[in-house]
Amino acid sequence: MSRKCSVCDKTSKVNTVLVKLRGNYNPTTKRRKYPNLQWTTINGERTKACTKCIRTMNKTIK
Repeated sequence: MSRKCSVCDKTSKVNTVLVKLRGNYNPTTKRRKYPNLQWTTINGERTKACTKCIRTMNKTIK
């Protein structure tokens, strides 16, 4: 299963970390941040959705 939200199509992002060394910022590392995906049941189907979508769906149902 891919690391992608089935509701909003949220995928990973690349985050660069800047380290200050002798007064100058140096881009040192790149880290990939993944969305917080959880298994949920949407319309009777078991899919992966991010927690933000799950919270929003719970608000609209109630």
